[in-house]
Amino acid sequence: MKKRSLLKFLNTMVTSILVVLLVSVAGIVISTKLTNGQPELFGYQLKTVLSGSMEPGIATGSVIAVKTVDEEERVSLKQGDVITFKEDNKLVTHRISEVKKTSSSVLYVTKGDNNDALDSNPVLAENVQAVYKGFTIPNLGYFINFTQSPNGSIFFMIVPGILILGYSILSIWKTLRQLEDKYKNNTLPR
Repeated sequence: MKKRSLLKFLNTMVTSILVVLLVSVAGIVISTKLTNGQPELFGYQLKTVLSGSMEPGIATGSVIAVKTVDEEERVSLKQGDVITFKEDNKLVTHRISEVKKTSSSVLYVTKGDNNDALDSNPVLAENVQAVYKGFTIPNLGYFINFTQSPNGSIFFMIVPGILILGYSILSIWKTLRQLEDKYKNNTLPR
């Protein structure tokens, strides 16, 4: 009897984990699609760091939380702030080395902490997307990039679905077999 209840508990746990995994990944995918790849929670966006320009503070493969900025915040950033800005249709996260204010605009001279030279082009304030507030999860970016790849999508969306389907079929088969055994035992002459 103990063995049967342990197996039942393990089956429930495995099913629960698979369902949570499937629903979580589906939620992330749907959220990402609805927000054009920029899901936001409480004003923060999660970004994957793809280069080592900000090491050792922000390691390659890390996920960082950046706070989106409005128009007023874009022009009031200061030296030392780490900003995420748009450059050549990609996002870059570097530290402000110098602030240059003109009568018509604000420019930020930036540099990666691990780079020897300043970035070649100053960043216009309107190109600043967000400010890094110090929250980092090392190596999670590698996992996220894998989940967004075709192989990762297959692994994290289709495999749990197949496992749940297989488990359901196995459970139905076992239940039918138990009912059949019970029926045979109750209808046979003694």
